[in-house]
Amino acid sequence: MPIDFKFSYQVGKVLRAIALIALASFTMSAYSASKTILVLGDSLSAEYGLQRGEGWVNLLQEKLAAEKISASIINASISGETTSGGKTRLQTLLDKYQPAIVVIELGANDALRGLSLISTQLNLRGMVTEAKNAKAKVLLVGMQIPPNYGTDYTRQFADLFPKIAKDTKSALVPFMLKDVADKPALFQADRMHPAAEAHPIILNNIWPQLKPLLTK
Repeated sequence: MPIDFKFSYQVGKVLRAIALIALASFTMSAYSASKTILVLGDSLSAEYGLQRGEGWVNLLQEKLAAEKISASIINASISGETTSGGKTRLQTLLDKYQPAIVVIELGANDALRGLSLISTQLNLRGMVTEAKNAKAKVLLVGMQIPPNYGTDYTRQFADLFPKIAKDTKSALVPFMLKDVADKPALFQADRMHPAAEAHPIILNNIWPQLKPLLTK
């Protein structure tokens, strides 16, 4: 039976095209698979006193789109949240969303209420451990409080975050409100919550530590 070389050549071209499409699809899925970022925070991340979309978490979603990084954000932040409340909620959030990255922005309300630093530390460590046990990377967001809370308490509170990050080998934002806290004009009328103009600065403080977790 004679061989139809023209037919065989056409079949070969089709098979090669299919193989190239399959390879391209695999490559695209490998590099563009969407990751979920879970943000567990307080009013600083919950857009307190702001118009919808003005907070740093929403600005982060816009940043991800601009950088062409495929990731979705679950903002589980609640105004007034403490580390105890965050720890109570975290496991349920981990089970539901299975995030690749967990951003923990909690602790300020503990300090404002004068809660035990030991309790705050244990709660933060517990949240980091839970997130890592769920195979998520952790970004711990550091905070500081005004000196009127007492020199020792203020220093010990600020020292909590780098110590926990070091001990747990987690990424750290040294101070969320860097270049904001010392500028009264960047705060709302209550002088506690950053105004909309401050949130791009906050994102700039967080992004350099978050980006490597997204691209690894």
